[in-house]
Amino acid sequence: MSCHGNNATPPSPAIAPGAEGIDPRRAAEQAAARGMDPRLTALVPAFDAPFFQAGLSGYSDAAMRIIARRHGCPLCVTEALLDRTLLAGGRGFAKADLGEIEDNIPGGEEDHPLVGQIMGSDPREMAAAAVKMVEQAARAEREYRKLAYADGRLPATHLRLPGGEQLAPAPAPATATERRGPGSSTSCLRPSVPPSLPPRTFATIDVNLACPVKKIDRKARGGHWLSEPEGAVEILEAVREAVPAHIPCTVKLRRAYDDTPEMAAAFERLLDAAFRIGYGWATVHARTVEQKYIGPSRWDLLRGIVRRHPDKVILGSGDVWSSAELFRMLAYTGVSAVAVARGCIGNPWLFREAREMMAGRTPRPPTIGEQRAVLEEHFRLALAVNANGRSGVSQLRRAEAFTGMAMRKFGIRFAEHHPRAEEARRRFIGVSSLEGWRAVLEEYYAEPALAGQPA
Repeated sequence: MSCHGNNATPPSPAIAPGAEGIDPRRAAEQAAARGMDPRLTALVPAFDAPFFQAGLSGYSDAAMRIIARRHGCPLCVTEALLDRTLLAGGRGFAKADLGEIEDNIPGGEEDHPLVGQIMGSDPREMAAAAVKMVEQAARAEREYRKLAYADGRLPATHLRLPGGEQLAPAPAPATATERRGPGSSTSCLRPSVPPSLPPRTFATIDVNLACPVKKIDRKARGGHWLSEPEGAVEILEAVREAVPAHIPCTVKLRRAYDDTPEMAAAFERLLDAAFRIGYGWATVHARTVEQKYIGPSRWDLLRGIVRRHPDKVILGSGDVWSSAELFRMLAYTGVSAVAVARGCIGNPWLFREAREMMAGRTPRPPTIGEQRAVLEEHFRLALAVNANGRSGVSQLRRAEAFTGMAMRKFGIRFAEHHPRAEEARRRFIGVSSLEGWRAVLEEYYAEPALAGQPA
């Protein structure tokens, strides 16, 4: 399940009249002098720089997150995990990379603080799935499903559990309007939480009300809720009540469902409600849901949202393709921090450059040697993630083959930094194994192969 379509607009500037006059180096130094918004560090003390890696479906696993952290990223977000998949005990929960993983590399001590992002359509399911995330599946699977389906109803869609057990379909869940009625309350959604939680859990639980992909919107998930703020408020209330009070809840939004005045007003109602309920911050993507990832984002409108809500902690997202644009967004919009999404795929050096700029140093591009080291490191970490829990030669070979194919999408983005970018990109497209990955490195990232080429 992806929140990023193949028809996304290539990197381009946002709509931000006057932003071209902002000196990003000066903006970076001003950000360093100003320091972090204390409301952010009060929620997540390790959040020590005004930027972070956003959740990217199909990309932001433990391997990508750790590479980003090793280059200066202070905070990472998981991809959006579907509540029903979590409750079914399926692959979706494993994708959060929770707990100890072999050799304590990906998903271990180094992968914190980590924001767990969740998405769904029913308050009870969202509440139960959020508790499962916080507890890192400490209870039996059926216990979490009882929290979600206390009235005995099962999801309308089939869910296949580990081992092949099939949950039967049931009538579709009530709509938000049908759920509201005399005596309705979200207090019944608060499950009892065991007094002892895992020593390492998510820094916040982030509710995704932003994903614009058609199959998500059509199922009343993600960005759909910006067109039905009353239903979104029910979800926000249920999750906040279910999650232990000492763990913050946050929310991801888009600036509106579409560009009509009605939807702009709906966004304002939803934003006000989120903070009234007790959400710590809102990350606002500067495109509408209808835009998906097509066309420029509107930093000018994001700036307006920040100015209308000076008492709220708002983070920004959209069209941040470099460290320079990161600081331009920060200075132009007044957000407390900036989410970097597609701009950091194959470019973990963006975070290093941002740290260097805040320190008053001129950022430098990665050398060929640094590029090779990161490519090798990323593949090794990705293989560790995909091999986790597997045993036997055949299983490990399958994990290696899967990693080889999955890493192609990273390789073609890493290739953009190479002096022979198009050649390297074409070679990465053909990679399907560890041997193939190493062959590209030997051909394009070894010193003899670069004779006469600029580093």
